[in-house]
Amino acid sequence: MNFEHLYIQNPDFLNRYISPEKLYSYLHANLSESIVEIGRSFLGKPIYKLTLGTGKTKVLAWSQMHGNESNATHAMLDLLVTLDKAHELKDELFSRISLDFIFMLNPDGSERWTRLTAEEIDLNRDFHNEASTEIKILKSLAFDKKYDYALNLHEQRTIFTTDGVHPATLSFLAPSENEERSVTENRKKCMAVIGQIYDHLKELIPNQIGRYTDEFYPTSTGDNFIKAGMPTILFEGGHFIDDYTRKGTRKYYTIALYYALKAISELKSETTGWEKYLEIPENLETHYDIIYRNVKLNTEHECILDIAVQFKEILEEGKEEISFIPFVMEVGDVTKRKGWLEIDCTGKRFVSDTKYPKLDAEVSFKIEE
Repeated sequence: MNFEHLYIQNPDFLNRYISPEKLYSYLHANLSESIVEIGRSFLGKPIYKLTLGTGKTKVLAWSQMHGNESNATHAMLDLLVTLDKAHELKDELFSRISLDFIFMLNPDGSERWTRLTAEEIDLNRDFHNEASTEIKILKSLAFDKKYDYALNLHEQRTIFTTDGVHPATLSFLAPSENEERSVTENRKKCMAVIGQIYDHLKELIPNQIGRYTDEFYPTSTGDNFIKAGMPTILFEGGHFIDDYTRKGTRKYYTIALYYALKAISELKSETTGWEKYLEIPENLETHYDIIYRNVKLNTEHECILDIAVQFKEILEEGKEEISFIPFVMEVGDVTKRKGWLEIDCTGKRFVSDTKYPKLDAEVSFKIEE
């Protein structure tokens, strides 16, 4: 029985944006016996931990450490409804592992759809400073229970590809423990799990699975958890072409989450097959969202150039879904990168509020027909 053939999208969460209040309501209505409040955010919002399974292998996972990265929250919600229809898979998995899943570690940022907390802190760079309430909650739980594995669940920008052509729809990382990026036993444990995920997904989304950069970040959560002895696997949900709300990514994120847990539950030797990880191509930074080619600039000295645009995700007041607002990122001869969408604007003019646009990602523009 293949999990991917059973996949169900949770019908209560169809939008990319999830409000904390809607999540809380769902958890209390459907999972009240399995959740517990483990703390409160800076603004006093509850942070919930879901516990599933009775197995000896203990796994900790968390979603929305960055508030504008909802794919992992969706993946867990989808995993739950899918396994509810596949009792055999569910019973087998959770007889071998016990999973603690923290929903929406950063509810203040999630509500505003921002990466940072209400105090403007990046939780993934606050491991040592502990300036945030939220990172203290995560660390306290992680070190008190001494988990066998951790899943650090994130999303990545649309700029990444696996080969300069295909989007990096999912990327994974066995984080480094030191600046030398030594392949330690704990890293091998992570690599072995990722290798299993890769084997299951590479035929489903060929050429769309990448390996995230492994330089050591002294302040980041994953690097420090693995350095402290807890194997920690980074997930990064990325782009499908023409799928900015990431419904396709959400599906394969869910499948990857299932196969990660399955691999953790089944590996007879925790490092068996770790070399498979090295087959995964490294992420490349090669794309903009749109490139307008051959645009005529509306200046005193007329010239023809390219305009590269990236969408910024913004939660507009009164809306229940995020908006994608275009911002100019580069103007000139944009030859090093491609665009997911490339438009030939030969003969059309670029009109800006300034004589020449600043390259600070804050320039609005229009193409004059």
